[in-house]
Amino acid sequence: MPIVDIQLVCQEGHDTPPVPTQALADVLGRALGSAPGRTWVRVQTLDSTAYAENEALVGAHELPVFVTVLQAHPAQGAALAAEVMAVTEAVAACVGRPAERVHVQYAAAAAGRQAFGGKLVE
Repeated sequence: MPIVDIQLVCQEGHDTPPVPTQALADVLGRALGSAPGRTWVRVQTLDSTAYAENEALVGAHELPVFVTVLQAHPAQGAALAAEVMAVTEAVAACVGRPAERVHVQYAAAAAGRQAFGGKLVE
């Protein structure tokens, strides 16, 4: 049931590059060990004028990608570290950004808090 939200910060005044959403869903599904149709990916863009880092100017080649992963039961310890690396590398490769600029956040476990079609995830 992983739901992955991806937000790409894009350069002001430039056309947003096409985002390979299906390719992202496919590689993230593999990285997260999901069966087909079980990893859902939502992609949004954020204009660089709406993004800043304190005391620093961010160049076009440094624009980040923010990734939030929601799972019923997130991995822990070494398994989580390996999963983070797999997610980071998959997103970086698909969107053409350096892995160092892909920032992954895991939401709290969704079990008991997320429902699909009125059915609570256990």
